[in-house]
Amino acid sequence: MGECRDKALELVGRRPHFHRELQQKLLSRGFPPEEVEEALQDLVRLGLLDDLEHAHGLAAGSMSRKGFGPRRIRLELHRRGVEEEVVDTVVARVFADPEEELLRARAVAQRKGIGGQQIDRDRLARHLDRKGYSKAVIVRVLRELDTD
Repeated sequence: MGECRDKALELVGRRPHFHRELQQKLLSRGFPPEEVEEALQDLVRLGLLDDLEHAHGLAAGSMSRKGFGPRRIRLELHRRGVEEEVVDTVVARVFADPEEELLRARAVAQRKGIGGQQIDRDRLARHLDRKGYSKAVIVRVLRELDTD
């Protein structure tokens, strides 16, 4: 068990991991499932393995640096094996203000070249869709372009 726990500590020391992600890494290194679960529970007890905290940090960072909307954040967290309950909590926290998604979509649109330049509306709509914004928000941003 000591070797498995040491490896788990080494891995979380390099960067934060999600429970499932760390579990898969340890299992792929040949550690028995019982030892892996015991090591993971130790890390949870020590506060070194916290899916909710890690997911919140990842979501907030993705939102601010990459301009991701709630749908894309949800997708990214699912892709990393985060449980649905944690995903729901994180998305609700990050987008607690109902206007947050619209504000973020506007910012993404601004970075895409709006502001005096002619913008291809279809291209902008596809871009916002890929970033994970809702159809309603995309329509609102496009309508605002018409009034500018």
